[in-house]
Amino acid sequence: MQKKRIIKMRKKTVVITGGAGFIGSHLCDKLIQKDYKVICLDNLITGRMENIKHLFKDNNFRFKKFNVTKYIAIKGKVDYVLHFASLASPEDYLKFPIQTLKVGSLGTHNALGLTKEKKAVFMLASTSEVYGDPLVHPQPEGYWGNVNPIGVRGCYDEGKRFAEAITMAYHRVHHLDTRIARIFNTYGPRMRINDGRAVPNFIYQAITHKPITAYGKGKQTRSFCYISDLTDGIYKLMLSSFNEPLNLGNPQEFTILELAKQILALTASKSKIIFKALPQDDPRQRQPDISKAKKILNWRPKIELEEGLKITIDWFKLRR
Repeated sequence: MQKKRIIKMRKKTVVITGGAGFIGSHLCDKLIQKDYKVICLDNLITGRMENIKHLFKDNNFRFKKFNVTKYIAIKGKVDYVLHFASLASPEDYLKFPIQTLKVGSLGTHNALGLTKEKKAVFMLASTSEVYGDPLVHPQPEGYWGNVNPIGVRGCYDEGKRFAEAITMAYHRVHHLDTRIARIFNTYGPRMRINDGRAVPNFIYQAITHKPITAYGKGKQTRSFCYISDLTDGIYKLMLSSFNEPLNLGNPQEFTILELAKQILALTASKSKIIFKALPQDDPRQRQPDISKAKKILNWRPKIELEEGLKITIDWFKLRR
């Protein structure tokens, strides 16, 4: 009797730059759970080993401390390159503007070069910041943006806009299979206490009963997407065949003042809200038009702000 021949399928390999960061580490988790092999590259300028240490015991995970502004050499087959290395918080990119520009330009170029060499699929983690202080609301992918290229935020905004431009150039010239995720405000566990963005700032200030610092009059709006919703969208985009930019975010819009009051209520904090001068070029409105993501990916966020904030607050309380 002839024995059946069992063919073992090779696990697909994903390289994630910035994989020890907030979003990158959750993406590592997601892909390990989906039975991929993950190679995580991070120079740890803002990423943290704490975010990925639980994965070190998994044979499908490998970490390499590496600065992607240098040539990237990976042995063996690579199926996907996800370029998530970036300084995404205003506090970080205002402190490190040149490094921010270099990872957006040189880092993206090197990640694209690796993708081309390996004949892989490339995904760029772009941002809603490409829209700048928008004159169109909500922001669809076809909107070109309103950005100050020489302002203090220009290092991040223009770094990402360049990254999108070179990604599409590689797609058109080298026929690279590309994805561009324009990520709107995302929050959840593993954000740094000193991140500088509204959600971690407000939570830390509330649970330590320090004044909550809102800027301007707190009337500027943001749309907050919980991390598990975002990684679901990223994974669906990765597996899709859509090559152009796609908004990923939660279209529910809140003022910064509404966010602060909700965090105060959920933490039962005694903190008072104080107001400081609005930073230069701070966007007044931010809300994604996710019509394309709904149609192309059959994706939409599921986690309401209150639910996501409760989980995030509990995580911060354990680490204050």
